[in-house]
Amino acid sequence: MSYSVLVVDDEPMARTLLRLMLVRAGFEVREAEDGYDALNKVKSDVPDLMILDVMMPGIDGFAVCEALRGDQKTAGLPIIMLSAKTDVESVNRGLRLGATKYLTKPVSPDDLTRHVREALSIAEKER
Repeated sequence: MSYSVLVVDDEPMARTLLRLMLVRAGFEVREAEDGYDALNKVKSDVPDLMILDVMMPGIDGFAVCEALRGDQKTAGLPIIMLSAKTDVESVNRGLRLGATKYLTKPVSPDDLTRHVREALSIAEKER
């Protein structure tokens, strides 16, 4: 079975790189160009996992994470925040708002794949 991953990042090149890494690892990948796009896409089709950028125009990743955690339909969705914001305050905020993991950019294909598999495994055990 192939897991679905929604990659949310306002940078097209970042989405492309993440998609290539994940497809190579056997995941089905969809993309969202910002927080609003992500929330709309999740309403119609909840992925198995979301990779969420923090710094985006309009609604940032923190607000998206908080909105998803507040909705019963997506409260258990594994969310990996992936950001260039590496300060402790941002990492703690992301985890406090409900991110499953908080990774910093750049991330290697092996690390990304390992963290995605770990987050999916954690979610399976919690169901």
